[in-house]
Amino acid sequence: MEMRDIDDLPKNAANYMALTPLWFLERAATVHPTRKAVIHGSRTYTWLQTYQRCRRLASALSKRSIGVGSSVAIIAPNVPALYEAHFGIPMSGAVVNTINIRLNASTIAFLLGHSQSTIVIVDQEFFNLAEDALRIMKEKSQSNFTPPLVIVIADESCNPETLKYALGQGAVEYEKFLESGDPDFAWKPPQDEWQSIALGYTSGTTASPKGVVLHHRGAYLMALSNPIIWEMNEGAVYLWTLPMFHCNGWCFPWTLAAVCGINICLRQVTAKGIYSAIAKYRVTHFCAAPVVLNSIVNASPEDTILPLPHVVRVMTAGAAPPPSVLSGMSQKGFRVTHTYGLSETYGPSTVCAWKPEWDSLPPETQARLNARQGVRYVGLECLDVISTQTGQPVPADGKTIGEIVFRGNIVMKGYLKNPKANEETFANGWFHSGDLGVKNPDGYIEIKDRSKDIIISGGENISSVEVENNLYLHPAVMEASVVARADERWGESPCAFVTLKPGVDKSDEQRLAEDIMKFCRSKMPAYWVPKSVIFGPLPKTATGKIQKHVLRAKAKELGPVRMSKL
Repeated sequence: MEMRDIDDLPKNAANYMALTPLWFLERAATVHPTRKAVIHGSRTYTWLQTYQRCRRLASALSKRSIGVGSSVAIIAPNVPALYEAHFGIPMSGAVVNTINIRLNASTIAFLLGHSQSTIVIVDQEFFNLAEDALRIMKEKSQSNFTPPLVIVIADESCNPETLKYALGQGAVEYEKFLESGDPDFAWKPPQDEWQSIALGYTSGTTASPKGVVLHHRGAYLMALSNPIIWEMNEGAVYLWTLPMFHCNGWCFPWTLAAVCGINICLRQVTAKGIYSAIAKYRVTHFCAAPVVLNSIVNASPEDTILPLPHVVRVMTAGAAPPPSVLSGMSQKGFRVTHTYGLSETYGPSTVCAWKPEWDSLPPETQARLNARQGVRYVGLECLDVISTQTGQPVPADGKTIGEIVFRGNIVMKGYLKNPKANEETFANGWFHSGDLGVKNPDGYIEIKDRSKDIIISGGENISSVEVENNLYLHPAVMEASVVARADERWGESPCAFVTLKPGVDKSDEQRLAEDIMKFCRSKMPAYWVPKSVIFGPLPKTATGKIQKHVLRAKAKELGPVRMSKL
């Protein structure tokens, strides 16, 4: 039987428009034209100026035949041009392709080629990196290479010689490029909200990076979900510690326009820089991976400004935060909201929503509850943990492990030019995260590991995340990451890579390792205890995630843990 609505009223131009976050910028410029929008060192732009600069960018791109179907790449740290790119590039109809500044030239060459970016905007500090990538592209394509137009962003904090060199190589200076555009450019919103707004690449640790394509609808919904779940009021002062090139800064470039807030750009992220910005600009919010929180908790007294002048809200995601780090942040006066998500879900799309009844619990219990990945964002329709064997939801018992899956409007369109990966990742109508977790009796999900990070020792599964959480409780441990190492007796066993806190006596590593193992035996089952402890700095991505694939390779080089001859 055909279901009919109560009416036959059609959509029309007055009552239906494609959703896009680009309108937020126009509104901010109308409502608060003279309010500061972007601050970077000595440079300040109001919301009206920012809107005009973005329209100039869109206009200048349009004059160069950039529009729907085009991709514009930008390689830059958190500077105003990168913020403007999130509006100006889509206003031209094109897709903004933010590239991680810590990638090597060969990877960037792959991304530029795969995305077919016809214009590359690059910060002057990274011009040589872009130049090397384009050289690799030219060598690989031999005779039929058409180089993209290169636009270089000048920054007063950088060596002027690098800018001089870039201009000498034919690059166009960013401000000059904007001057060629019209500040009153009549940009057009997308006709279809399914139109692509952004392209970003996964880290690609074992194969070529995958291009995650996001649409205007999802960006709009995520931009509005962010302030709702994070107590982010109109006029919030936001510090850019999270790289804007990572998942489009979790959609916060668009969120800040929606709430008419203030963007404080931070070119280099340090604990001292964060504390200084809080004191100078009265920062109310910032996002950061747990590794950045760890640096804040363990900052030396001369790098901190405590007590905090006001409550500062922090959103953390990117890896499961150890409860000890969450507890340390809370003790220093930060209010931490723990979220979880992926590039494929526009950044964080679950939140460990705080419950008032937790307020009276001991701090350790609060931190343990807040370390869970939680419940779905207000803009996400479906979230579950399903059995990897049957595809059915696992019971909410906090024990049965399954894969975390998503469904809804803040799930990506798919991977660019990769039908095989799309078929796998969208199997059975879900987006498959590859993360393994449990569903607790209160409905909150909790990650136990990436599927490839589970350690199987003597047939028993060991969660590297839980071993790491216990290692962080040791007074000498600043950072820890646990991977599987071959083991002659058990098949594989936990191998802990540890960075020690400043001031810890490192002269007797054997004694330290034994002390850490003894500590672990008092906290966890015997078979979970790391059989080997390796000291040194941990390899990280540009967003502060520990690179477990590098550590797995190191563990492989170490060879298997030998069976005792006794």
